[in-house]
Amino acid sequence: MVRTVNGDWLIRGRDGRIAAYAPSDDAVWCRAERHPGGAFLPPRKAGGDQRLHPGFAVGQGTDGYAHLVAWRPTRDGESGLVHSTHFRPHLSALDWHPIGHPNRRGDRTGRPAVAVDPDGRAYVFVRNRGLGVHTINQKARGGWNAWHDLRGSKVDEDLVAVTAESGLIELFATSPAGVLRWIQEEPATRLVAADPLPVRAVPGTLSALPTSKESTTLFYADPEGMLHAWRPGADPVPLATVAGPGPVAALRCSLDGHDCTLLAQRSASGKVAFAAYPTEQESAGLWWTESGPHLPADTRVALAQDAEGRIVAATTTPDGTLRLARQKDEPGLALAAWQEV
Repeated sequence: MVRTVNGDWLIRGRDGRIAAYAPSDDAVWCRAERHPGGAFLPPRKAGGDQRLHPGFAVGQGTDGYAHLVAWRPTRDGESGLVHSTHFRPHLSALDWHPIGHPNRRGDRTGRPAVAVDPDGRAYVFVRNRGLGVHTINQKARGGWNAWHDLRGSKVDEDLVAVTAESGLIELFATSPAGVLRWIQEEPATRLVAADPLPVRAVPGTLSALPTSKESTTLFYADPEGMLHAWRPGADPVPLATVAGPGPVAALRCSLDGHDCTLLAQRSASGKVAFAAYPTEQESAGLWWTESGPHLPADTRVALAQDAEGRIVAATTTPDGTLRLARQKDEPGLALAAWQEV
């Protein structure tokens, strides 16, 4: 498995501070603002000194708390998943707590994904040894429920978990059958399989964004390099040729007083490409505009809003270098110069 992060690794904490999470060879590191809108503190290791495998997942609840999930080595050839909660970006996260293995024991089976319900309970998802999906979730009064098999077949390891504006959790995954989907039908219940989306989606290109109280918009790329947007009850809409490989970062925000969806992705040229369109109005079209320095392959891009509502774009390179650009007090999406943190 390559070093990667699953979920929104750039978040605004409950206290308004922006925090960025990044993997190293054996740990998760967090960089947080000293105060909202201020300079960043030195990086600190999240969850204590427990050794981890590269890669982890991040999910955030409406309470602003971050939930981190990663694999750790347990014995020769075996691993287990661990979970930590980070209540404040500038403070230490809770120590890593073991939550087990989807097949009880064995080596890593896929990259985890995590979403958080309105009551602050984390739901963890991971591909299992049989290439289906298993899930485990926190209990209402502490502890964890048992692992549950959501089934699925020939599932790719890159899962996307999201909490809709309704508070219900949704899960997406690619397979030869298209995009597989699982949904919560009621709060605090297990997810159930929904009708798959029979499209050709490139594995590793899925991202999802709640765009209304009724819908979550799924983004994916097809093998021809076209980016699509889809919501239940409608056909996928082609948006534009992808700017580069991997998933797009997506953020719902206000631009010049209009409800917009902002997308960002490392482009084939190595810069960060941005595009925006009126939320759920894909017919308006979108166009990529590039910004910032040339960045190496495998650079990850993220979007967030700071305590003052300004858009913050961030990149992290494979060597751990973090760069940010903030929206200026000007019409449209005008970003200040990119700065290395």
